[in-house]
Parts: sequence; structure tokens; C-alpha cells
Amino acid sequence: MKSNCKQIYVCAGTGCTSSEALAIYGNFVKDLSDRKLNDVKLIKTGCFGLCSMGPVVVTEPDGCFYTKVKPEDVETIVSQHVENGQPVISLLYKENGVPVKLFDAQFYGKQKRVALARCGVTDPESIDSYLESSGYKALEKILAGTSQDEIIDIVKKSGLRGRGGGGFPTGQKWEFAKNAPGKQKYVICNADEGDPGAFMDRSILEGDPFSVIEAMTIAGYTIGANTGYIYVRAEYPLAIDRLKIALEQAMERGFLGKNILKSGFDFDILIRRGAGAFVCGEETALINSIEGKQGSPRVRPPFPAVSGLNGCPTLINNVETFANICQIILQGPQWFSAMGTKGSPGTKVFALGGNVNNIGLVEVPMGITLREIVYDIGGGIPDGRQFKAAQTGGPSGGCIPLQHIDTIIDYESLKEIGSMMGSGGLIVMDDSKCMVALAKFFMEFMVEESCGKCAPCRIGLVRIYELLRKITEGRGSMKDIDTLEELSQMISTSSACALGQTSPNPVKTTLRYFRDEYEAHVRDKKCIAGECTQLISYEITDACIGCTKCLKDCPVKAITGKVKEKHSIDKSICIKCDSCVQACPKKAIVKS
Repeated sequence: MKSNCKQIYVCAGTGCTSSEALAIYGNFVKDLSDRKLNDVKLIKTGCFGLCSMGPVVVTEPDGCFYTKVKPEDVETIVSQHVENGQPVISLLYKENGVPVKLFDAQFYGKQKRVALARCGVTDPESIDSYLESSGYKALEKILAGTSQDEIIDIVKKSGLRGRGGGGFPTGQKWEFAKNAPGKQKYVICNADEGDPGAFMDRSILEGDPFSVIEAMTIAGYTIGANTGYIYVRAEYPLAIDRLKIALEQAMERGFLGKNILKSGFDFDILIRRGAGAFVCGEETALINSIEGKQGSPRVRPPFPAVSGLNGCPTLINNVETFANICQIILQGPQWFSAMGTKGSPGTKVFALGGNVNNIGLVEVPMGITLREIVYDIGGGIPDGRQFKAAQTGGPSGGCIPLQHIDTIIDYESLKEIGSMMGSGGLIVMDDSKCMVALAKFFMEFMVEESCGKCAPCRIGLVRIYELLRKITEGRGSMKDIDTLEELSQMISTSSACALGQTSPNPVKTTLRYFRDEYEAHVRDKKCIAGECTQLISYEITDACIGCTKCLKDCPVKAITGKVKEKHSIDKSICIKCDSCVQACPKKAIVKS
């Protein structure tokens, strides 16, 4: 049978490369060469999105979607599928036992890919691949005769709001920077993505770096800047490598540098690596870092659009915001504003993680509900457990409880229930999670990452963390809960920067929706979820069959018993490591 396989796409984003995707790619190179299959094009791509099924390989035009591929599977795929046209059924992604093509999977059913449009389907290391997918058409269009004010009007009419967390109108920000007086101006791309569990910006830079570079160039033309900076975390080596390749190729082809496309417009882009400080995601702290100063926020006003880098007008947008610009210019502002809601047009990229089956990168129209993301896209909660809450906005965001699972996702709706959009981290939690412990985790993170410039953060966050630790260890009082509320409110109203002002949000929302858990920790000395180790104990029930598996797995020999007889736990020795619960085949060990 003649094969219909003409292209092979291998996901080479960070997630898949950590699972031997480069070895898979190398084996394809070798096997295709050995079999002289020179007419088959092999392409390394960015993230496809469905990270929980990686490494991913897709063939076109037949649309075979291979998941959890291993290096040793390559020879079978090449010999059976590429050479003989017989897909390897055991490796194909299936729903209800039936193989489905990549974007026909339920995971993508309610998604709308705009910022992620090229991720997974083009070669991020090839400018030719980018040009074949309408790359640089937007820059050509505006340099052919679109005025600065016309570009700003297009962005304004689209309704695009900053995707870095604050949601400020992008067109208005561009207008401020364009109208600010000054001969020297700058454009900065904020790629300092520091939220735990967030990987949206990283994935865009790895999968479609040219779109960000083109958009920054358009922004430079619009505001009158000739220099741009991409501030990216040093922990993103693959994103940095692909940015370097893209910048070099853009320069070689005349899309960067002097006299771009013979228009008389000059623009260059430099990469600056961040050292991993969470606070440098705040735009003025980021500017200080580029200038070689301590990465701590500045007092505003003046805002960066008036006085930013080196005291000059500076436009700062994050990666996802820039990733939307070229398509808005090519498709028109009405096309973009038709998606989403009136107040929050367009789409939003989320890093979907935690207790959900389909962990991955998703892009959805604004206005979709949290339930749809968790169940229709995320595939629900593993192991038959129940949804308890979702954390949006990272450590500065808030918990959304089950009672608000049908809340639509847009800026205003999330704010109303005490959460926020943030840059796009979305962590799902099942009923095994303790909300007090969650708040403590985020406060520990914020204490570690605070710049310490202002007293509300430097002192207040430490006090909040100490109280949460006290409560989770069973030493708390009801007065401590009241103090948590007072401190949270004080920091929210008096911290010097937006990161500090939003840092108590996890405490405020967990107190708002899960106060019973705080009170149980204090009054009953009990963790309802069974997660706070100092408040739980283990019991072996009559369901024990005496298999001795728990006894053998206990690292401190706290379990005793004979074969086929009920075992017992010495609570004075038990370190509450949970190994016995994991080992028991009959679920005979319970936590209380």
C-alpha cells in the first residue's frame, strides 16, 4: 500500500524534549535516511498543547496523531506507516477506542488558536516556514503606507487587552508611548514568566518566536522606537536559543536592522536574560534589571510609557499580547473583537495543570466557563475525585470554588469573585487538597520572592506565612484567623506595587470560600482534606488482609503484624509519609 505520509511533525517543546523528543527526532533522521525516504519532510515544532500525552508525533496529510512515543517506536512508525501506509494503531491517540486526528480531539473542541496558531504546525527555527504561513505580511502591510495613528486605531478597535495580568487596553498603551515626547524610545517584551505552573509565554517563544519579533517591530514603528528588548528568564534555554535563531534569520532577510524592507525604518532587538526573580515580572522592576540595577519596582507615576528604560518612553507588553498583533492587523480588528466578550475580546492562553486529566497548553475564547475548561477541555478530574477549586492568576491570584465553576472567564468576572486573570496559570485542585496548606504554599513563595522594598511585603507577608504555618501545625487560634484578614487587607491597600497588592489574594479567597477549613484546623485540630501531616493520624481498619505490603514499605517500621492478620500502627513512631496508604491494595488504611 502506498504511503500518504509527506510530513512528520515532532513536538520539540520543553515538555516533550524532557521526555526524549530529541532522541525521537534523531531516530527519524537516521531511519528516513537509511531507507532513502528523502521525499518525507521532518519538522521539529513547538508545543501541540496536549502535554499529558507527549511526546507527540503527527504525520500529514493523513493526520495520524501519535502520542507517548518512545525512541524505539520510530523504526516501527517509519517501516510500517511511512513506507507501507499502515498506521501503527497501538500508538495512535484514541477517544472511545477510535483513533482521531490531532485537532479533532475533544481537547481542542472548544479552543480557538490565535496566539498559538502556528505552535505545533510550523518550524520555529525556519523563517521560510514562518513566511509560508503569512509571516511578515503584517509588517509589509504597515510599512507599505499605514500611519502610526492608523495602527493604534486598529489595535484599539480590536479591544485587545494586555495578557500579562493587568488587562490594560493595548492600543491605549501604544498611544501613550507614541505621544510621549522623546527622541529615544524603546519596546520591551516581558517574557519573565514566574508564576508556579505557568508556561504560556515560554511555549509561544519556543513554538512561534517570529510572530513576537514581527509584532515588536511593528510596535517600534508605531511608537517611534528603534530598539527593542526581550527580557526572558534564564531558565528558558530552549526559548532563548530559538529566539536567537529567529533574530539572526530576520536580520539576514532584512526584516530587522537598518532600512527594513527598504522603508527607511530601523529597528533592532536584543535579548536580556533575567536571573529568575519573580518580582521582575513587574514592568518597572524589569526595567531596573535591564539597566543593571536591583530588580525592585519603581514608584509610579511616571509610568514607563512616559519615563521607562534609561528615562525614555518605553512600551512594555508580554509575549502573548505581542503574539496577537500580526493577526489583528491581517484579519482586521472586527475579526478579533468578535471573539470573546464585549469587555474582554479575543482569546486567552492558559497553562492547565494540577488535578486534571488533560494537562497542557490551551487557548480559549474569553467568556468560556471554568467548567468547560476543566471538563470539556481538561477531561475532568483523575481517579474519580471531585473538583474542589481552581487557582487562577498564579500566587497573586485567587481560588475559585465549586460554587463558582460556571463563572465565565474574563477580566471583570474573575475580579468579582476575588480572583484575577493573571498571565494565564490555571491550577485545578481536587477534594484531596487543603486550602489552608495551599495558601501557605503561595505565601511561602511570595515571602521568598518579595523584593523587600516596602514594609507591607517585607514584614506583612512574613507574618501571614507564620500564622498560616502555625494554623496548619495545629497551634492556631480563632484570633489568628482575624489577624490574617487584617494583614491581607493592609497589604492589599498599602504595598508599593501591584504584585505586592495582589499577593494576599490566595489567603483572602480561601478565607472567603473555605473558612470552615481554617476553623477546623484551629478549633478541631483537624485537616479536613487530610493533607496537613501534623493534624492527621493513620488507622488500619478491619479491611486489612494481612498482606504485609504496608509493613514492608514503612520506612520507620511503625507497622507490625503477622501474615493474614490485621496489622497495627505505632502512632508514636509514624512519620505520616503516606507510603502505607499507597501500598495497601485493599484501601484498609485511612487518615483521620
